[in-house]
Amino acid sequence: MAVIYTYWISTTLLVLLYLISAYTYATKKDWVRTVLVELNYPAPYLLPFMIVVKVLAPVAILSRASVGLSDLAYAGIFYHLLLSGMAHLGVRKLKGAVPALVGLVLLATSFATQNAAREAPSPYAPALAAHQSTPPERK
Repeated sequence: MAVIYTYWISTTLLVLLYLISAYTYATKKDWVRTVLVELNYPAPYLLPFMIVVKVLAPVAILSRASVGLSDLAYAGIFYHLLLSGMAHLGVRKLKGAVPALVGLVLLATSFATQNAAREAPSPYAPALAAHQSTPPERK
């Protein structure tokens, strides 16, 4: 039962992180463009794309319409957070890398515990729940 709570708490916090980020990208476009340019990213092209991705990825994970699509969203978020953190570290803005680090921890926790909380299991997530819920066989 604790694994299920861990999944839902970590997933909810990850989704909130992404939705707040999408909201910030949409409402504070000038500030976001400035930050993206400081990180050497092409802001005019990247900004609208990132707003859409930061909304669709959490929707794919929460809706779980397709396990494959959900796993693809996890992978996309993983690479986004990794590249975001590395970009901030590359320009020596350590405070900017903190949300990416928090997001990576939440993502890893959510991904690792998803099979315990969801009916359709992901073939890529560790079989953590199966080991905890079934007692070992006796010979």
